[in-house]
Amino acid sequence: MPLLFIGIDPNTGDKQSPTVWVDRKNQEFVFQGWKPSVELEAECAATEIPGHAQGIPDHEAVIRVPARMVHMIREACDAIERV
Repeated sequence: MPLLFIGIDPNTGDKQSPTVWVDRKNQEFVFQGWKPSVELEAECAATEIPGHAQGIPDHEAVIRVPARMVHMIREACDAIERV
């Protein structure tokens, strides 16, 4: 089952394309976003969360998605609930 395209940042240009998809087969959200600054990634890695190891595992990544895409994220939530 192919990814379900939800939307792309309406302010996208040639070099920016934060995007939202739904992976219906695996019941997952897929986000393409901007890489964080070194400072933001370090802050995320240093944040202590109860019951969670500190740091960012090699198989995970921090991304940034603009808040103006919130309606697309809501649409993705609705789409994944219909699967």
